[in-house]
Amino acid sequence: MKFILENTDQKSKARTGVVKTDHGDIQTPIFMPVGTAGSVKAVHQRELTYDIKAQIILGNTYHLYLRPGLDVLEKAGGLHKFNGWNKPILTDSGGYQVFSLAGTRKITEEGVLFKSHIDGSKHKFTPENVMDIQRSIGADIIMAFDECTPYPCEFGYARKSMEMTHRWLKRCIDQVDSTEGKYGYSQALFPIVQGSVYKDLRKQSAEFVASCGREGNAIGGLSVGEPAEMMYEMTELVTDILPEDKPRYLMGVGTPANILECIALGVDMFDCVMPTRNARNGMLFTSEGIMNMRNEKWKDDFSPIDPNINSHVSSFYSKAYLRHLTVSKEILAAQIASVHNLSFYLWLVAEAREKIKAGEFAVWKDEMVKKVSRRL
Repeated sequence: MKFILENTDQKSKARTGVVKTDHGDIQTPIFMPVGTAGSVKAVHQRELTYDIKAQIILGNTYHLYLRPGLDVLEKAGGLHKFNGWNKPILTDSGGYQVFSLAGTRKITEEGVLFKSHIDGSKHKFTPENVMDIQRSIGADIIMAFDECTPYPCEFGYARKSMEMTHRWLKRCIDQVDSTEGKYGYSQALFPIVQGSVYKDLRKQSAEFVASCGREGNAIGGLSVGEPAEMMYEMTELVTDILPEDKPRYLMGVGTPANILECIALGVDMFDCVMPTRNARNGMLFTSEGIMNMRNEKWKDDFSPIDPNINSHVSSFYSKAYLRHLTVSKEILAAQIASVHNLSFYLWLVAEAREKIKAGEFAVWKDEMVKKVSRRL
C-alpha cells in the first residue's frame, strides 16, 4: 500500500491524497461505510458503487470471525469474493466489540477471553491470532489489536492500557511481518494511537506509533462519550505527531460536523455507523441540515430529499414519499434513507477534497458545519 500526499490547505491542516491498494485507489479525505457482518446494512453492493460512490468499506473482525466463520471465508477466497465487493476493504481488529462485552470478557497480557454474543461459546483473541484472522478475512488494511478505553477513564488505567496496547502492537507487527496473505495481494497494518483524553499519554502513544513506520496510522479511543472539543484537541495533538506521508485514520467518527472539523485537523480517513443506524430510525443528514422523517412537516413536501446530492435516491424520491414509508414502517424506508445518508457523507468528503484543492476549504468548512448541524 502506498500513500501519495497531493494538496495541503493553506489556512488549516486539511489535505488531499491517494491511498493506493491492490484493489484500487482511495481518494482522501474519505468516509468508509461500515459493513459489520460483510454487508452495509440495507444497501446493495451495486448502490455502494454507483449511487453512493463508496471507495472502501469496513468489515468487522469480531462478527465475521463468529459468523460466517473463517472456514467459510477461506473457502470463498476471502471477503471480497464472498460479498462481491471488488474495491478495498478495511477490517477493524475486533477489539472494540470485545471490550464492549464488559461482563463476559477477561483481559490479560496474553489477550482477551470472551464469550460469543450469539451462543455463549468461549473464544480467545490475541495480537497474533487477530492478525491471522484478518489475513483470512482478506482485508487490504488490517488494524492492530488494541484496548479501546472507555470515557471517563482514570489516568492510571489509561496509562496501563496504552502500554499494553503498545506491547500488543509489537506482537502484531512481528506476526504480520512473519506471515503472508492468503489471497495473493498485499495487506497493510495500521497501528492505533490510544491514551484516552490525557495529552501526555496521547503524545507518548502517537510518538510510539509513528516510530513503528507502518503504511498508515489510526487514532482510536475517541468519540466514546467525551465532549467534541476534547476529541478535537486530542486529534490535533496526535495529527501533529503522526508522519505527514502516511494516511491518518480517525476511528468511529462521526457526525458530518465532526468529520469536517477533523479534516481541518489533518485526518484523511473516517468511518462511523451513524449514517446507516440513524437512517433506520428515520433521521436524514442533508446538505441543508438534519431531517426527522417522522415529522408532520414533510407530509406533503414533494421536493426531492436533497437535490444537491448527485445520487439517484436523493434526487428521485420526495420527502413526502419517504415520510410515508417511514411512518408505515416499510423496509424500503430504511433502504432509501441508508443510501441517501451514505451518499451525503461521500458527497461531503468529495466536496471537502475539491475545496482543499481549490484553496477554499477553511471558509467553506465553517459555513458547512453550521448548515449540517441544524435541525430542519
